[in-house]
Amino acid sequence: MIEDSPFVAAAPVLVPMPAERPYTYAVPAGMCVVPGSIVRVPLGPRQVAGIVWDGAVEKVDAKKLRPIEQVFDCPPIDRAMRRFVDWIAQYTLSPPGMVARMLLRAPEAFDPEPWIEGLQRTFAKPDRMTGARMRVLETAEGGLAWTRSGLAHAAGVSSTVIDGLKAQGVFETVMIPPRPVVAAPDPGYAQPSLMPDQNDAAEMLRTGIAAGAFGVTLLDGVTGSGKTEVYFEAVAAALDRGSQVLILLPEIALTHAFLERFQERFGAKPAEWHSDLPPRMRERVWRQVAEGGVRVVAGARSALFLPFRELGLIIVDEEHDPAYKQEDRVFYNARDMAVVRGHIGGFPVVLASATPSVESRVNASQGRYNRAVLSARFAEAALPDLRTIDMRRAPPARGGFLSPVLLGHMRQTLERHEQSLLFLNRRGYAPLTLCRVCGHRFGCPVCSAWLVEHRFRGQLVCHHCGHNERRPEACPECGTLDHLVACGPGVERIAEEVVAHFPDARTIVLSSDLMGGVRRLRLELEAIANGEADIVIGTQLVAKGHNFPDMTLVGVVDADLGLANGDPRAAERTFQLLSQVTGRAGRTGKKSLGLLQTFQPDHPVMRAIVSGDAEAFYEREIAERERAALPPFGRLAGVIVSAATRAEAEAHARGLRRAAPQAADLFVLGPAEAPLSLIGGRHRFRLLIQGERRADMQGFIRAMLAEGPKIRGSVRVQVDIDPQSFL
Repeated sequence: MIEDSPFVAAAPVLVPMPAERPYTYAVPAGMCVVPGSIVRVPLGPRQVAGIVWDGAVEKVDAKKLRPIEQVFDCPPIDRAMRRFVDWIAQYTLSPPGMVARMLLRAPEAFDPEPWIEGLQRTFAKPDRMTGARMRVLETAEGGLAWTRSGLAHAAGVSSTVIDGLKAQGVFETVMIPPRPVVAAPDPGYAQPSLMPDQNDAAEMLRTGIAAGAFGVTLLDGVTGSGKTEVYFEAVAAALDRGSQVLILLPEIALTHAFLERFQERFGAKPAEWHSDLPPRMRERVWRQVAEGGVRVVAGARSALFLPFRELGLIIVDEEHDPAYKQEDRVFYNARDMAVVRGHIGGFPVVLASATPSVESRVNASQGRYNRAVLSARFAEAALPDLRTIDMRRAPPARGGFLSPVLLGHMRQTLERHEQSLLFLNRRGYAPLTLCRVCGHRFGCPVCSAWLVEHRFRGQLVCHHCGHNERRPEACPECGTLDHLVACGPGVERIAEEVVAHFPDARTIVLSSDLMGGVRRLRLELEAIANGEADIVIGTQLVAKGHNFPDMTLVGVVDADLGLANGDPRAAERTFQLLSQVTGRAGRTGKKSLGLLQTFQPDHPVMRAIVSGDAEAFYEREIAERERAALPPFGRLAGVIVSAATRAEAEAHARGLRRAAPQAADLFVLGPAEAPLSLIGGRHRFRLLIQGERRADMQGFIRAMLAEGPKIRGSVRVQVDIDPQSFL
């Protein structure tokens, strides 16, 4: 057992690989390690970073142990984070080493940042005074240290002036500590004026912060009700207590407006953490979080694995968003893991959404979560008037996809010099391309999916594996020229139709796969917010909490799109997405309208959105889940078996099914081919395990995997506890 003492003979080290347990290493004489120390150890022929872990070391002949090579000069990973790693590994049935790997994603940060060479004023005087030298000396008054380039820039002189003064001894060289990645936020910088219901909600959050104990609060407010300003008050209270804060956002790389709002409130931006961050900045953020210099991080789901020194509050914005679920290597839901992190660390967690998940609503109704409700928009701005367009009675013109009713309202909006948004959650130009002569359909060669035409790029693309090919002129099956036809609409095709109807309107298409990446998307979102576009056509990116002041019309092109995919969460997801999209309209108080093109105007989801009766929808959806014993009233897990051949995948899946233990509170469905039965050349079968809420799902699956066939050849098995996707 490792004690927190400076010298030990052997230590367990968790390495970032699919290891089920820590490996034992020798600790050289004179080396100091404690649980949480980040070390460099040999692993086969390589050197890797690992974490000294808790627990007993294996009884191994000391002569066979390989030594720890180096202890990094880095704050140790604290006990709460180590427990968090173990908990996730246990819950998700993932190797602990793969969970620890997410902690160790910034290897250059394990060593301290180098100090910077700077200059500081001495008592010496220059041999002669010039205007440029005078400006430099005035700027450097006060004894502060400057970098050479920083001082030259601040004084408005060239670097040679600085070099001349240094040569005469007017400045001496000093070492400056590395600059912080962001300035420290000031809780009292710009305290807002809150509405009464906002103030009540903020007081509830402040009370939770003051208690200094674990608790979860669901901040449930309609779009535009000022939820962000409310949870900023919780951030201020946590900062006043000396705590670090983590704010999770589903699309942090696109939320430039959020960072600006944070700066307006606290006088400084939070540190960012997401996949688009340059490697050097990721390393600096990681290090300064570990040292406690960074006080607030706004990040994507992976920010949960930053080594916070004094974490005291987690906020999960848009807590319902499916983007919080990771479905690669370690399958986890960041919203749920944030709650676990708060429980282990003993601090509050805030979940914020205009359309909370059914799970969060049930937890609030059963008393496990507190609930703060904001039922009106900020400054009494009116919610948009919502209506359905029955596409059976008002169909589009031949070859089109926009109803005359929607087009008429778009024309009126343009005449008022206001903005329209058309929403279609389908990227590209068309989801299917076929030959009009022989019926050939363009499918992905390695996936059971059709290729999506992207006309802007002239390509056919698979959205599952990334395969792409140029759109041909002739059918590859029958050779006929100019008879390929696009079936169905994507956002590019809707844009083409809009331009045909409104050629003089300024039109922008927003989609995650457009050329230019995140930088272009940020610029276009800013352009829309500044009124530099008349019509916006977008996918679900536009539903991510953006604030467009001049947006007064939202049209949903295919409101039925998410209702027919067999997903038990289909109704909930459609309700959330459409509510969020229509909530983009009228956020600054202008009269606004949301129109939903649908062939099912009487569907409960459509009725709930149009009536504004969210409570009725939640009551119905919760009752249906309870009747079917689906989450949160029951448990689900998916086991996905994939292999290079269909026979291998099916045989292994059937072997697992036969090995499933007998249990009164759990049963296995399948195996069956997954809806997407082929992805990236791998055939996929899935088993679905359903059981009672208190059933030992993890123990059941462990026993099934242990008794089932051994993994051989190309077979892979993935376990997804609490699945969000059923494809």
